[in-house]
Amino acid sequence: MASWQAHLLVPLLKWRLKRRMGAIEDVAAARASVQANRPIRPKGVLIAAVREGNVPVERVALPGLPAAAPLLLYLHGGGYFACSPATHRPITASFARAGFRVVAPDYRLAPEHPFPAAVEDAVAVYRSLLRGGPQPERMAVAGDSAGGGLALALLVALRDAGERLPAAAALFSPWTDLAGTGESLITNDRKDAMFSARDVGRVPALYLAGADPRTPLASPLYADLRGLPPLHIHVGGNEVLRDDSTRLAARARTAGTSVELTVWPVVPHVFPIFADLPEARRAMAQTVAFLRHATGSVPGPRPYRPDRG
Repeated sequence: MASWQAHLLVPLLKWRLKRRMGAIEDVAAARASVQANRPIRPKGVLIAAVREGNVPVERVALPGLPAAAPLLLYLHGGGYFACSPATHRPITASFARAGFRVVAPDYRLAPEHPFPAAVEDAVAVYRSLLRGGPQPERMAVAGDSAGGGLALALLVALRDAGERLPAAAALFSPWTDLAGTGESLITNDRKDAMFSARDVGRVPALYLAGADPRTPLASPLYADLRGLPPLHIHVGGNEVLRDDSTRLAARARTAGTSVELTVWPVVPHVFPIFADLPEARRAMAQTVAFLRHATGSVPGPRPYRPDRG
C-alpha cells in the first residue's frame, strides 16, 4: 500500500515537471527543467571534487571513515544529457551515511558527447579505482534511470574485457531499452508522474547519434547478461519505464544472474531521490542491506539513516 506522501507527490510532479517537459523542444531548456532544483550540500558528509581515470568525480563519505570501508561507484541519471553528481546528492549522501565510500563520476553528456562516451568514462573511473587498491569484492556499482542502464553497461563492458567485476549492482528505475519497446510506455503514459512516452522517445537520439538503439552497451536489455554479479532493482509500477526493469530481471534470471526486483505502487521515477518519502527510506534501507551483504561489510557504528539534506 502506497503512503499518503506518495499519493501527494505524484500530482505535484505531474504539474511541476511532466507538464513542462511535454512543451520543451530545446536541449538546454530540457536540462534546466530536469535539474531545476539547486544542488544541496548534505549535512554530516564530506564532498570532494577530484579526478579518477581523468574523469571528474565527487567523492562522498563520512568524516573519519576507514579506508577499508566498501566502495560504491554511483552513476547518476538524467537521460544521458542532463544532471550531475551534485543533483543526485540525496542518494549518494545516503549511501555515504550508511558507511560506503561513494564515488560519483561527472561523466560526459550528450549531445556534445554521444554514445559511447558515458560508457568509456564509467570504465575509466572503475579501472582507476581498482588501481587505487580496493579488491573488487569490496566494491559495488549503482545508478538510477540512465545511470542505472550505464551501471549495467559498465558490468557488461568489464565482463567482455575479461576484467574483475564488482560484488553487486543496485539499480533504481534503470533505463535499459533505448529502442522503447516496453508495453509500459503505452499503459503507463498517463499514470507516470514525471514523463510521457513522447518525452522518453525524444531523448535516445541525443545520446545515440545514429547508433543502433539495440546496441548492448547503449541498451543493456539486449546484452548477454550471463556472468554478471547479483542485481538489486527498484522501480515504480506506474512508470513508463517499468518494463525496462521487469524485462531486465526476467532476462537476467534466464541468463543465470541473481536478481532481486521490487515493483512499488504509485511512486515516481527514481523515487529514492525523494529522501522524505517513506518508500524511499525503505528502498534505500533494503539496498544498503543488500550491498553490505554483497561486499562482506557489516553495519557501521551508527545505524543507517537516509539523508534528508
